[in-house]
Amino acid sequence: MDCSLIRTLINRYCAGEENWVDNRTIYVGHREPPSGTEAYIPQRYPDNRIVSSKYTFWNFVPKNLFEQFRRIANFYFLIIFLVQVSLLFEPMRTCAMTPSMKVVFVVTITSARSGYEDWLRHKADNAMNQCPVHFIQHGKLVRKQSRKLRVGDIVMVKEDETFPCDLIFLSSSRADGTCFVTTASLDGESSHKTYYAVQDTKSFHNEEDIDALHATIECEQPQPDLYKFVGRINVYHDRNDPTARPLGSENLLLRGATLKNTERIFGVAIYTGMETKMALNYQSKSQKRSAVEKSMNVFLIVYLCILISKALINTILKYLWQSNPFRDEPWYNQKTEPERKRNLILRAFTDFLAFMVLFNYIIPVSMYVTVEMQKFLGSYFLTWDEEMFDEDTGEGPLVNTSDLNEELGQVEYIFTDKTGTLTENNMKFRECCIEGHVYIPHAICNGQILTDCSGIDMIDSSPGGSGKEREELFFRALCLCHTVQVKEDDSIDGLKKSQLSGGSCVYISSSPDEVALVEGIQGLGYTYLRLKDNYMEILNPKTDIERFELLEILSFDSVRRRMSVIVRSVTGDIFLFCKGADSSIFPRVTEGKIDQIRSRVERNAVEGLRTLCVAYKKFTCKEYESVCRLLENAKLSLQDREKKLAEAYEQIERDLILLGATAVEDQLQEKAADTIEALQKAGIKVWVLTGDKMETAAATCYACKLFRRNTQLLELTTKKIEEQSLHDVLFDLSKTVLKHSGSLTRDSFSGLSTDMQDYGLIIDGAALSLIMKPREDGSSGNYRERFLEICRNCTAVLCCRMAPLQKAQIVKLIKLSKEHPITLAIGDGANDVSMILEAHVGIGITGKEGRQAARNSDYAIPKFKHLKKMLLVHGHFYYVRISELVQYFFYKNVCFIFPQFLYQFFCGFSQQPLYDTAYLTLYNISFTSLPILLYSLMEQHVSTDMLRREPSLYRDIAKNALLRWRVFIYWTFLGVFDAVVFFFGAYFLFDNTVVTSNGQMFGNWTFGTLVFTVLVFTVTLKLALDTHYWTWINHFVIWGSLLFYIIFSLLWGGIVWPFLNYQRMYYVFMQMLSSGPAWLGIILLITVSLLPDVLKKVLCRQLCPTATERTQVKLSFTRLSDKYYESVKIRARLNFRNIVKGTAPGCSLLLNKMENQVKKFPEHKIKPIARRQLVLSKSTQK
Repeated sequence: MDCSLIRTLINRYCAGEENWVDNRTIYVGHREPPSGTEAYIPQRYPDNRIVSSKYTFWNFVPKNLFEQFRRIANFYFLIIFLVQVSLLFEPMRTCAMTPSMKVVFVVTITSARSGYEDWLRHKADNAMNQCPVHFIQHGKLVRKQSRKLRVGDIVMVKEDETFPCDLIFLSSSRADGTCFVTTASLDGESSHKTYYAVQDTKSFHNEEDIDALHATIECEQPQPDLYKFVGRINVYHDRNDPTARPLGSENLLLRGATLKNTERIFGVAIYTGMETKMALNYQSKSQKRSAVEKSMNVFLIVYLCILISKALINTILKYLWQSNPFRDEPWYNQKTEPERKRNLILRAFTDFLAFMVLFNYIIPVSMYVTVEMQKFLGSYFLTWDEEMFDEDTGEGPLVNTSDLNEELGQVEYIFTDKTGTLTENNMKFRECCIEGHVYIPHAICNGQILTDCSGIDMIDSSPGGSGKEREELFFRALCLCHTVQVKEDDSIDGLKKSQLSGGSCVYISSSPDEVALVEGIQGLGYTYLRLKDNYMEILNPKTDIERFELLEILSFDSVRRRMSVIVRSVTGDIFLFCKGADSSIFPRVTEGKIDQIRSRVERNAVEGLRTLCVAYKKFTCKEYESVCRLLENAKLSLQDREKKLAEAYEQIERDLILLGATAVEDQLQEKAADTIEALQKAGIKVWVLTGDKMETAAATCYACKLFRRNTQLLELTTKKIEEQSLHDVLFDLSKTVLKHSGSLTRDSFSGLSTDMQDYGLIIDGAALSLIMKPREDGSSGNYRERFLEICRNCTAVLCCRMAPLQKAQIVKLIKLSKEHPITLAIGDGANDVSMILEAHVGIGITGKEGRQAARNSDYAIPKFKHLKKMLLVHGHFYYVRISELVQYFFYKNVCFIFPQFLYQFFCGFSQQPLYDTAYLTLYNISFTSLPILLYSLMEQHVSTDMLRREPSLYRDIAKNALLRWRVFIYWTFLGVFDAVVFFFGAYFLFDNTVVTSNGQMFGNWTFGTLVFTVLVFTVTLKLALDTHYWTWINHFVIWGSLLFYIIFSLLWGGIVWPFLNYQRMYYVFMQMLSSGPAWLGIILLITVSLLPDVLKKVLCRQLCPTATERTQVKLSFTRLSDKYYESVKIRARLNFRNIVKGTAPGCSLLLNKMENQVKKFPEHKIKPIARRQLVLSKSTQK
């Protein structure tokens, strides 16, 4: 059940179902409702205790066991354990308790780890809940524990303290009613954010004034979104006539954030305890499962069927065997007469369960523990990679989940954002176009016109009249229409004025575009100074300070793609200044040089510059009053506030006058082009999803080599669809791409041949909406399928003008296509979170647009260039290692249990085990698990440099290549073959043969020990043969495991253990080692077992090698040639010394020839050293 649903049910229970409402009403300071107001519906709110722990003292055991055994594999092992325990009371059964201890051990270790981690959480919760908080009661400050705080309490927070709950900001020690807050513990953003107190309460600076406040707050029920809040405060200046003010996220101080550069603030608690936004965000993201995990589950089902088949076959054969009276169980076995006369079906079912227990080792419980350890420990190799550390930001890669490590090696589609991901997001103001004139700031001192737009009718080069007025309005619009803050305090963020150029202030904003524009127009003579007492101050070219009262801010959103401000000048004129994307501004303007400015915007977009258009309109006092009423009604609404604000903005931002446009350059990130080129060579299709206009995004795609010169671009845009129907456009595009590609089912990883035409597709958000929109008959499948067919045959796709939800739609569309490719989404901003969560693997970039993307991702990296090594090296290694681990585990367990199956044919199907119980228990835990764990952590079948130089090697592991059915069946049959060699080799070599010096023959346990010894050595040596990257750790673990097995067997069979009732292995191992034929047999059987796999690999490398195998051979020859070169170089040095000394054979003739050659050259052309060396050699010879 969804956690939010559970939380809703709990809240409804606490408040009473009949009292549950969508909004809550809070009385500030718990004052009684004033007379004449609506009756208050009482609601119970939780206290301020934070509970991040999962367990309590009384529910730890049942809850933890339930969590462990709800997985199908663990549940299977639980059933086997219960069967084993029940069979303890059956005589002549396998000693079941000892093997069952494996399950108990694993469950105990997991429970202990979970318990310890939860104990740490309990400690952290107690420390947080008991920290002191200052309340206001009866006009005085009272200090209490945080857990005692209630909704409605008024709290005082001092500088550098953390907010104890979610507070509505009432007042501050700062005169302007603002405070600075860092939210690093919530979203990772270390910059200081400005929050604003309620207008009617910001003047209350002491405890007495705050305590006298009479107000109520109406707000929404708790929501996990950190950046969204809807509320309303009613302040009762006159008890019967309240003043209503809207509340938004800028008034909400969140628990976990820290107060900075503000002496103190007062706030009222509205969400406490587990209802705070911080606590609601404890809820984990939806669980993602990798392709390897899915393959493991499928293999588990296959082996479960094999297990059931084995048990069923043995049960049937047992009763067929006993159908002969001479083969029935003898009278002297341990069965009692009642058991002999028990119901046949019941006896058969019991025997079936006994065989299930006997063969259950084919499904190793330790494999799941090893896989978890491999993923957890392997993730550190990514975070420790120094080459992926960025010195500019001081950050490295971050692993938020290790469950998807191997998925990094299976990526088929990459969906990337543009701004801040492919580009630096370091905006630089390049130019602006006003009324057809182009201005470039760095070449201008007094704002004079530098360049004219070619081919456009220009106004006079020295604009006057209305032209000059429009120019000044444009610059004022850029100075006023933004949300930039000015850092002018010495203490803010540690910046000193002496550190700033010229002592000027530093601009900060969540949007780098706004900072670039405000900084850029400084070169044109206009400087934004500050916002003080709700007045914006700017410095004009005449060094006069102009003041504008800030009346309203119509905030930017990704749907409108524009923002506006309404300001009043000192002369009383009221202006609306609006800036936004050209597609958002042009439809709303009615005046201005529209054609000229549009032409310049398109030209800048082709050059890859980010463009914005600027427009304005004037309001009369009457019009402004109407606008105020419209905005106030929308802001005070608690239901559908965003929708009503959007409708209000739509009415206000119309009939605008176009002023001009700006061009901002966003440079491409370092090595972004090389990264995309390498990813495409690896067979990965790269899509760019951006909100920018088509021309700007296309220019960036060319710059980063997503599109090439020979790429034929196909457009699926609104403009195309207006000329033709959607059906015709899709049909024409499909016919075009099929003409050269030949088939729609071409594998995306097969690559494009040199003679095949490269196609690139460009689609915009409006066209995608039409494709995804259901048709009149209720289906949209035909359009979607045709669109996917076109995309499959394109080398690259650019999606422009995309809203955040459309990005997620694109990812989901590809993810759910019939090929079910593995998708990866990468971005740096909040608008990328939806696609990051939708993709199989989500990667966030710790960029300049906050850390929401990194916080919601599976992995985070500093720069886009690090994606190359992350996928082509780390992802490659992760997948190869864990695939080998899974296949090897199943292989060694087939080798382990199949001889047990064969042995039943020689013991009358009596469930007699072949191996001793100690060997059964320790085989997967101690003897063979550590070598494969180290192998899966450190193996490098190809060097890291080669993986980076040869991206095509990534294709060899694509589409889960190492866990396909063909590979799985090979490993299974290899295990069966080796098991047959172990068993029958030992059986036929020592059948009816005296093998000991005293004439004694091998018994049952000696035979089993011999098979087990060959088994342990074979599976370990096979791993050694598969190892390409040897370190001292590999040597220590592999040879140490074999040595540990020998030492354990000597101790287990060489000492009489007092805790054993009977010791059937006493002296068995020593007896086996005392036999010469046993030594020879072990060596022979190991060789025969390993030989087929070695021959298969040799033949495959010779006949049909993969790119990886060819690279391995090439590296082997390179190493051999390097060694040969070193030896030749050493011999050459020795020979040269002998020649110089004159002791080498035939050196006299050689020196004479050299002397004759030297004489032919002029003196100045012969190096003195060479001549001196020759003279020395001649003298030495003489």
